[in-house]
Amino acid sequence: MASAAEQLASNLNFSAFAKAEELKKRIWFTLGALLVYRFGTYIPLPGINPDALAQAFGNVQTGIVGLFNMFSGGAVERMAIFALGIMPYISASIIIQLMTSVVPTLEQLKKEGEQGRKKINQYTRFGTVILATFQAYGISVGLEAGTNIVIDPGWFFRIATVLTLVGGTMFLMWLGEQITSRGIGNGISLIIFAGIVAGLPSAIASTLELGRQGALATPIILAVVVLSVVVIGVIVFMERAQRRLLIQYPRRQQGNKMFEGNTSFLPLKLNTAGVIPPIFASSLLLVPATVSSFQAGDSTGSMAWLTTITALLGHGQPAYMVLYAALIIFFCFFYTAIVFNPSETADNLKKHGGFIPGIRPGERTAQYIDHVLTRITVVGAIYITLICLLPEFLISATGVPFYFGGTSLLIVVSVTMDTVSQIQGHLLAHQYEGLVKKTKLRGKRR
Repeated sequence: MASAAEQLASNLNFSAFAKAEELKKRIWFTLGALLVYRFGTYIPLPGINPDALAQAFGNVQTGIVGLFNMFSGGAVERMAIFALGIMPYISASIIIQLMTSVVPTLEQLKKEGEQGRKKINQYTRFGTVILATFQAYGISVGLEAGTNIVIDPGWFFRIATVLTLVGGTMFLMWLGEQITSRGIGNGISLIIFAGIVAGLPSAIASTLELGRQGALATPIILAVVVLSVVVIGVIVFMERAQRRLLIQYPRRQQGNKMFEGNTSFLPLKLNTAGVIPPIFASSLLLVPATVSSFQAGDSTGSMAWLTTITALLGHGQPAYMVLYAALIIFFCFFYTAIVFNPSETADNLKKHGGFIPGIRPGERTAQYIDHVLTRITVVGAIYITLICLLPEFLISATGVPFYFGGTSLLIVVSVTMDTVSQIQGHLLAHQYEGLVKKTKLRGKRR
């Protein structure tokens, strides 16, 4: 009986999708935009020696450069025009978001609604240009410092590199906004998603090749596949989990009419911080490895301590595991405190007459919300820590080249869930529009 109901629902969804022309256009636009992005990751910067670049990249791919290369879909490895990717925009967004809790002017803009949001977005774009310019200039200088990477070093190469890379980042920012408004899903997230997933086929092929050569046992590969499915299921469950606080509104009188009080819920996500904590933690831990890779060959003297720290913070080392877990937990609480203000939420409830049953409005409500948020953040921080450490344990214990780290796995699953939910929302809206049209036609006939 249940299977028949599921089959009927799937048939209805398929028929609704076949008739949803607007949704089809949005999906095709999104796929076309992502295809343009993928083409751009293969267009190299002018004046680069690809052979020397490939040799130099092999020495630094374990640091931050390797992390950015994964997020950019291999554009850093090829030093393409999209090598900076969308990361400067994300960094600027996070910085502006943090500053809204510290700078009174930005905090006031946040409360001004749509006009304030546009102004904050403008500041974010300016910050993106500034960050991208500094990063692009650093890349140009770093490329010139390499052996025979740049064919004709000098200021002309530096200016051309800065203009190209900054222009590529701004184009990706514009492309992401176009996907969000004219396509389906969040454009910025989908661009990162496409960059991560682009390397998945080659990772699967290399793993199967290791199995064919006998370097990896078949049971281990099967166990990794089963474990990946289980981890994805856990991520889906935990990302949907939320604690809902009951909110009651009293009866009110408007004119001669008396309106009954109603109830609603204040949803508190288990993972309020999202993927920000593992990104920050990974970036900080990869700094010593990145600096050490650029200082290869100098393992004595002033750089000996850096080599020692890099060895202690290598993947699979106990110090790396402990610090990684501690940083993730810290950033979970820190970022949650930044993005969610219990006092502001309590004041908004008090202004609209809402209250939590058994809790006095105002300061007591803020304390109660903060208490509940702290408790669920503990669970969320443990969940993110375990998800991010599991691939590290897997690599160190079995030697399996697990392509998806904790951060990338969270991003891929979260973006997929968000995109699927938006597609379902468009299908429901299309079905409601069809019902409204049928009702109007029947009314006219009568």
